Amino acid sequence: MNNKNNGLKSIPTEERLEDVLSEPYPEDVEFARQLDGDVMVLGAGGKMGPTLIKRIVRAVREADADTTVYAVSRYSDSAVETELRSSGAETIRADLMNDDALESLPECENVIYMVGMKFGTTGQEPKTWAINSYLPGRVASRFEDSRIVALSTGNVYPPVPVDSGGSTETDPTGPVGEYAQSCLGRERVFQHFAKENGTPTCLLRLNYAVELRYGVLVDLARRVYAGEPVPLEMGYVNVIWQGDANSVCFRSLNLADSPAEILNMTGPDVLSVRRLAERFADEFDREVTFEGEPAETALLNDASRCHEIFEEPRMPADRVIELVASWVERGGTTMGKPTKFHVRDGEF
Repeated sequence: MNNKNNGLKSIPTEERLEDVLSEPYPEDVEFARQLDGDVMVLGAGGKMGPTLIKRIVRAVREADADTTVYAVSRYSDSAVETELRSSGAETIRADLMNDDALESLPECENVIYMVGMKFGTTGQEPKTWAINSYLPGRVASRFEDSRIVALSTGNVYPPVPVDSGGSTETDPTGPVGEYAQSCLGRERVFQHFAKENGTPTCLLRLNYAVELRYGVLVDLARRVYAGEPVPLEMGYVNVIWQGDANSVCFRSLNLADSPAEILNMTGPDVLSVRRLAERFADEFDREVTFEGEPAETALLNDASRCHEIFEEPRMPADRVIELVASWVERGGTTMGKPTKFHVRDGEF
């Protein structure tokens, strides 16, 4: 096991952060060496896409594999496109809701689907359903001869008792709110085409990826540092370091099957929001206040099966907490995209 990053005390710059998040594990390199065909990431310009693509490019390079890595996005931020092209990816600017743009994409044996809409969905429900549930069918039809890994979310489960350890892949779904319902729609559409067309597919229920510029831990740390009260309604969470999530996402191409495979992806710990906030308060030497009381249920995933297949995440939660605290205290850049993890009514 590669524990190189476990010794990190702080990450001083965004450049170093990008390097850490995209550094492939030996298992990534070996997988790249054995992988047949090229890789295409759809939705490459989002929060997780850029470091995932860089990791795949680096793994391919270290494996000396003849693999092209395509990065497809609308690229509302052209700097991201330039950055990915410089890393060695072949960037393609495309609006996937445009049929001509979708059809013009090159054939590709391996597709990682990261397109989705969450924030701003309240008031834009039709657009949310179109992006989260309609578009997957178009993509599944376009790439019916490919292997597909599609990012989903733990929001397709209902909140469960905290002492349950979290929902497992065989538990019934119960999405709360239209965002979560549309995400279940995405899964059902991919499942339909996986069965009808025999397209090998894997659905990854992620809950939640974290790094230093966004995520549940950043949200909590920024509240504590600013002296804002911490909401406790969603009193417990799961998190996974984005570098570990990137590795699982890439190697999950090997799990794609028909009928579609489903896999929870998160860390091994059920973390108390109160204790996390108190830990950040200790790190910052500040007082912390709370509002509300923890409910008896929370949105939690049991990712035991993922850990059996890919091993537990290399980066433990305690180390991520230290890195986040150092980053926030220094005024490190954030993406300005709060997770709203505490929302219980499903309205984002």
